[in-house]
Amino acid sequence: MNFILALFPIGLILFLMVGLRWGAARAGGAGYLTALVIATAAFGANLKLLAVAHAKALLLSMDVLLIIWAAFLLYRVADEAGAIRTIGQALPHLTNDSGMQALVIGWVFAAFLQGVGGFGVPVAVIAPLLVGLGFSPLTAVVIPSIGHGWSVTFGSLGSSFQALMAATNLPGELLAPPSALFLGIAGLITGGFVAHASGGWLTVRRLLLPVLLLGLVMGGIQYVVAVSGLWNIGSFVGGIAGLLLCFPLARRYSGEQRDNGDLDGRKLLVALSGYAILIVIILGVQLIPAVNDALRRVVLRVEFPEVQTSLGYLTPAGAGRQISVFGHTGSVLLYSSLLAYLVYRRAGWYKPNAVRSIIQGTLRRVMSSSASIASMVAMAVVMEHVGMTDTLAKGLAENMGALFPFVSPWIGALGAFMTGSNTNSNVVFGALQMHTASLLGFPVAIILASQTAGAGLASVLAPTKVVVGASTAGMAGKEGDVMRKLILYTGLLVLIVSILSIASVWLKQVSG
Repeated sequence: MNFILALFPIGLILFLMVGLRWGAARAGGAGYLTALVIATAAFGANLKLLAVAHAKALLLSMDVLLIIWAAFLLYRVADEAGAIRTIGQALPHLTNDSGMQALVIGWVFAAFLQGVGGFGVPVAVIAPLLVGLGFSPLTAVVIPSIGHGWSVTFGSLGSSFQALMAATNLPGELLAPPSALFLGIAGLITGGFVAHASGGWLTVRRLLLPVLLLGLVMGGIQYVVAVSGLWNIGSFVGGIAGLLLCFPLARRYSGEQRDNGDLDGRKLLVALSGYAILIVIILGVQLIPAVNDALRRVVLRVEFPEVQTSLGYLTPAGAGRQISVFGHTGSVLLYSSLLAYLVYRRAGWYKPNAVRSIIQGTLRRVMSSSASIASMVAMAVVMEHVGMTDTLAKGLAENMGALFPFVSPWIGALGAFMTGSNTNSNVVFGALQMHTASLLGFPVAIILASQTAGAGLASVLAPTKVVVGASTAGMAGKEGDVMRKLILYTGLLVLIVSILSIASVWLKQVSG
């Protein structure tokens, strides 16, 4: 009975979002209130415990939301200046081969956009570009949808990965290696799927070399960057490496030449300068000890007392999520946004009232996602503090046993589908996956890598993302066609992560 009660808030969110088509913010609020009632009535929550849980949830939410707000601000600074459009319009000059265009724009450029923006931006930007190049509207939506899923966890300047660290209180140094490995392999296979979506198996065979080269370079660079502690720019740098490699590859697969107009190299460099600033600042903060120490001196840290339910479930005393006020990734993104704005303004790229447009555009896009993340974080923390998460973990351990590593990515995928994002899935299921792995004796880092990889890959199926993509390609009302096309590709990618998870656990156990 307790297992059913503990599962009910999560099941309710799923029913409201999938069955009744509620938005994530509204459904998350309902799930949170339901968890609150069940925690009090059935699991022995008291006022002190709830106060501590909500204070911790506030810190966790701030840790994630600061990145989301600042990441989208940077995207809006560049988009308002026309930098995103300039970069997108330059890419067709590389090749007239439709298969290579799909790879360059729908896979590589999609990873780059996910690295700096996220929130459905890759599909919204790329789908109209592909339609303009002659792709059918359905194919134009499907290609970037498949193409960016592998880069979600380390995209949006690491907000989803930050959420996983926050929800589990585990360091990135432990979680990054298996996560980046699983996603890198999935990214390589994604390239083949993009080629298949653009022209079938003949295109896959013809473009096998660029798929392999681009996949290995982007996945390898993302792995190296993430494992080096720079997980905030893993997808971003991987995407840039892929774009650079596209130049020599595109010459070999140039296709029938058409007049794409003149390419303004100086304008392209100005467009890219905003992101060059981001790389320089992040590398400076991470690699120069004096700068790193100076920015991390002011830390928001709160010590919380031990709390216990009336049924005896104990949460020990300890610090909540620590936030470096000036050295936080969100703060670094804010510095980058301000400098990028100055560069674009000096270049004369802004129209009057650009600042107001940037701020209004940012607020419109982040308010709904902020509400959903805050409510789901609060729900997850309350559930953890009253033992609901532990109850679910024990139930899963009893029923799944040795199959859990195989099932783990599908739990993450379900979370992303029902909540609309990799970030929300990590918040809702991160602690649950960690507890279940511990109970069953499986390596926690591998199981959590499966969680975030499955969630990132399946986030492309979230109804909100599909609706946005379909609307930008003139397919409003035909979202079902897009979903049917995406389900097979996405399901195969999550299945591959399941196999990787099982294999990694087995190798870990064999090696001792």
